[in-house]
Amino acid sequence: MKTSHILAAAALTLLAATGAQAETYQGVNTAVSTKSRDEVNAEAVRAAAAPNQNVTRGSRGPETVAVSKERSLVEAEAVRTSYAPDQNVTSGSRVNSKVVSTMVNPMDARVQAQQGTGATAK
Repeated sequence: MKTSHILAAAALTLLAATGAQAETYQGVNTAVSTKSRDEVNAEAVRAAAAPNQNVTRGSRGPETVAVSKERSLVEAEAVRTSYAPDQNVTSGSRVNSKVVSTMVNPMDARVQAQQGTGATAK
């Protein structure tokens, strides 16, 4: 029993001796900068006086978007797609099914009616 106490005391002394070492003091680190104090101060003043600096994106109103198509073409494409008879059907809608459109798109039927030819089913 005495040897276990001696070993425990030795271990604690060794632990205390290694834990008591402090790090060395390197002094104050010097700042390394490519700008002078006046340049940094002027930049800080400009940044503080900037308008809307803390406003989140999108809170200033709608952002501009580059337009690639005419509005009327996009609307016509959207209407034609919305009238498509099989727009909500995909090949995975049913097991072992294939999508075969047998109905004429109503937009195509209107165009054919305006041109004088009758709309026929496929």
